[in-house]
Amino acid sequence: RACWKRSINSRQIERATVAIENDVYRSFDTEVESSQLGELVLEHLRDLDEVAFVRFASVYRQFNDVHDFFEELRPMLGEKWRSPR
Repeated sequence: RACWKRSINSRQIERATVAIENDVYRSFDTEVESSQLGELVLEHLRDLDEVAFVRFASVYRQFNDVHDFFEELRPMLGEKWRSPR
């Protein structure tokens, strides 16, 4: 749902899904808490598409206001401002 109407094709979503699944098998022996799975999804979405990342994060982390959005975006904005164009 976070990738809806983004320029992300089904192959990219499938690759991210497989990567998340591989991370789970590699990192956990038995059960995986939903919070750990959510963090893995966030990591992969951030690399895939920043808007999809923010969409997912806003629901997953239950943002209450624009300040919560800003705090989530602050690290990404800092990286972009520091990187050469």
